[in-house]
Amino acid sequence: MACIGIAGAGLLGRLLAWHLGREHAVTVFDPASGPQARSDGQGAAAFTAAGMLSPLAELDNSGPAIAALGWRSMGLWQEITRALAQPGTAAGELLRMRGSLLVAHGSDLGAAQRVLARLAQAPSLAGVSREPQPLDRAALAALEPALDARLHAWLLPGEGQILPLQVLPALCAAAGPVRWRWGCTVAAVRPGRIELDDGSAQHFDLAIDVRGTGARPDLPVRGVRGEVLWLHAPGVTLQRPVRLLHPRHRVYIVPRPCGHIVIGASEIESEDRSPVSLRSAVELMAAAHSVLPELAEARIAHLETNLRPALPDNEPRIDHATGLLRINGLYRHGWLLAPALVQDALAQAGLAAPASEITHAY
Repeated sequence: MACIGIAGAGLLGRLLAWHLGREHAVTVFDPASGPQARSDGQGAAAFTAAGMLSPLAELDNSGPAIAALGWRSMGLWQEITRALAQPGTAAGELLRMRGSLLVAHGSDLGAAQRVLARLAQAPSLAGVSREPQPLDRAALAALEPALDARLHAWLLPGEGQILPLQVLPALCAAAGPVRWRWGCTVAAVRPGRIELDDGSAQHFDLAIDVRGTGARPDLPVRGVRGEVLWLHAPGVTLQRPVRLLHPRHRVYIVPRPCGHIVIGASEIESEDRSPVSLRSAVELMAAAHSVLPELAEARIAHLETNLRPALPDNEPRIDHATGLLRINGLYRHGWLLAPALVQDALAQAGLAAPASEITHAY
């Protein structure tokens, strides 16, 4: 049994604790007051994220390596959510695998075709059909009757969504005898040592740093501002995530439990955590209404900002040395990549079998 310290209780920290807590002595440090969900934008970026699992759609913005990691994570999420599901509940309350949709207005069809061409030109992924399936009006109405019937639409099969506000607390609850040190800010992570801002330090066999932007100056990580809107629209039925292909915006519309819908898109190179701007709110709501006309009577539940941790190349990174493990730079792909990155990082640290030795159900 190893003694392991984890700096950061965001998505990566909770996944690591869940994987390690039953076989090792694990302590997790985080400045938050507890494991509960937050909607003030001051907690982990994973709380604010939409939770889309869209490796095909992300080929528009990233390379095939991200897509390959994403497909592996899809299978891992199915295993994880089955394990997290409480007796009498279904894993489907944490993970929904119904595919996702790309849609475009007729006036933006040219921009949409350019995106589809980029997806078609991406290197093939072993065993994965990456071809978006065009939908005629009847097929779109059968899948998502609330969407504007005039939209051009394509189904991305196999994609899905995870429910962050349900999964994050569940990971903590199921992590076994982990010691959670809430209200503790980590000042530095060194090989075998985690130093707190009060001047104290604790020693471990392995110190793991998953603090996102808090990992500076050891990593050149920056925060990229994101803005989302939560709408309460109990009369609007939406079964799967929708991305609007637009020359300027990539607006996503994601259903959540209890009649809520999350809308987002903005990526602003700023570490400003102030409230959502008027321009972003108007643009996001107008775009969503153009796709889902029934949102006209939805109520604005709240608006939220947060910072995505990104490295200069916008690619994720794992660093391992004796007594030290760092994972960072998940950028806009946190939920999509986290399980595969954790698996790879633990394999590098000698705490898990390499992915090539494991067969998954997906």
